[in-house]
Amino acid sequence: GWGRGTGAARPNGQSQAGKICQFKLVLLGESAVGKSSLVLRFVKGQFHEYQESTIGAAFLTQSVCLDDTTVKFEIWDTAGQERYHSLAPMYYRGAQAAIVVYDITNQETFARAKTWVKELQRQASPSIVIALAGNKADLASKRMVEYEEAQAYADDNSLLFMETSAKTAMNVNDLFLAIAKKLPKSDPQSTSGAGGRGRGVDLHEQSQQHRSQCCSN
Repeated sequence: GWGRGTGAARPNGQSQAGKICQFKLVLLGESAVGKSSLVLRFVKGQFHEYQESTIGAAFLTQSVCLDDTTVKFEIWDTAGQERYHSLAPMYYRGAQAAIVVYDITNQETFARAKTWVKELQRQASPSIVIALAGNKADLASKRMVEYEEAQAYADDNSLLFMETSAKTAMNVNDLFLAIAKKLPKSDPQSTSGAGGRGRGVDLHEQSQQHRSQCCSN
């Protein structure tokens, strides 16, 4: 499946090279599940054992390359404490992707993750790509949330799912890569260049549907 659905196979592939897509991504989840640590690991390749609590939200950017496309993530890392809950819609409004994070050693954070997913399903963009991350996978000996339970929940709700460890870096880059692959990097013919940008979301949504139908034949 290498290069499928990209400009790789087209004879004029060269003109496609260097395409840049920008996406807004938001992290949500209970306080201290490791949202900031996942971002720090992804963006800077670092981990701090005592990461201080996020106030409001933090903004970082990082890019990944897929075939001929550079996917630039604009990452909003939100504060998990309940007193910041009312600010969350400001950050997920207009987001094309969300990572909802829980801590595999804490069942309560998994329950909270589910309510975040519900909120996104109700209030975020209908085409948002949602990923569920079971973080702190390095603490598997203290596990309280079974992998299978989270996987089944993710399947039921069409979420991407991975267990991650910001500490060991396990699955962190892979998670962002999987999200990048799922985002609509619109075919050149389906959007009218920069002109289509303002209405981007609807266009992508349609082209996604048409594409999945013709691909499934």
